[in-house]
Amino acid sequence: MQFGMHIDRTDGRAQRRTAGADRRGFCALLAAGAFAAVALPPLTALAAPEATALLQRAYDNWRSKSSKTTTRMTIHRPTWERTLTMKGYSRGMRDALVRFVAPPRDAGNATLKLGNRTWVFNPKLNQVVKLPASLLGQSWMGSDFSYNDLSRADDVLRNYTHRIIATGSAGGHKSYTIEAMPKAGAPVVWGKQVVKVRDDGILLGVTYYDQDMKPVREMTTDRIRTLGGRPYPAVLTMKNLAEPGKWTRLETREAQFDIPLPDYLFTRSNLSNPRD
Repeated sequence: MQFGMHIDRTDGRAQRRTAGADRRGFCALLAAGAFAAVALPPLTALAAPEATALLQRAYDNWRSKSSKTTTRMTIHRPTWERTLTMKGYSRGMRDALVRFVAPPRDAGNATLKLGNRTWVFNPKLNQVVKLPASLLGQSWMGSDFSYNDLSRADDVLRNYTHRIIATGSAGGHKSYTIEAMPKAGAPVVWGKQVVKVRDDGILLGVTYYDQDMKPVREMTTDRIRTLGGRPYPAVLTMKNLAEPGKWTRLETREAQFDIPLPDYLFTRSNLSNPRD
């Protein structure tokens, strides 16, 4: 991961050690908590579906009540490419655990998110570090995803207003393009988000705009397949629009949804001493 970490200016060693844990932390949280889909009936019966309801439906469809997934992440740069594999678990809308299982140099690194709190574990240092809010918008695992992408659903639903700006078709379904603008005083990073959803609750893509209303990142659903008995955005790609040739792809290989998960999975003890 190509970023540093600032926790306490008085503790330089903690700052340097934490950067290592921070480099191996997060991407699979997305696989654990953000990519759990629930099949829902289409909205075509509604003459004029409301934008917020469409978004709520899509993000509910994406998350599920609980999930267990195996995901492959490919980070591509013009001169190199690397691939990691992770196991992910999610509970509700805001709790997730991700543990890397390959390659060997990354295996054992893990991230735990409980509500607004996020911890990372580095097995080489045998250290658990709580990430400050100032780091959550930074790159995770050197990828084009960030820590904040994990809570994207809550953010775009709670802190933005929504309106439909276009309709179309995709995969035999009606699609809707929704503009999400920040509410006054909302603590958000993006100047706006433009979200495309399908009438059966599948998220098709998100474009992120900076405060000058220039598009800077774009996530697309590249493949929808049946996983766990339901339609699922199985392949997602995030691109940095300012740097052509850079992208990160998440491919979910296995998934189970709405399954019972023990509470101990989502604890700091299990983060550093796995029983999963």
